[in-house]
Amino acid sequence: MLEMRPDCERCGTDLPADEPGAFICSFECSFCAPCAEALDDRCPNCGGELMDRPSRVGKALANNPASTERHFKG
Repeated sequence: MLEMRPDCERCGTDLPADEPGAFICSFECSFCAPCAEALDDRCPNCGGELMDRPSRVGKALANNPASTERHFKG
């Protein structure tokens, strides 16, 4: 199950689990759309491709909440 990280690792922007606009690599490093574009859709951590992260909504989100651990290093 995806961790659904709550923020962009590059700029700290919030990435709500129930909204589109987050991009992840296969290790779930998470970035907002502008940062993913600036990174040419490549993860700076592993070099993997950044892909659209699916949303988690409704009962699925209630039963499986997103992570609250932020990863922005500032």
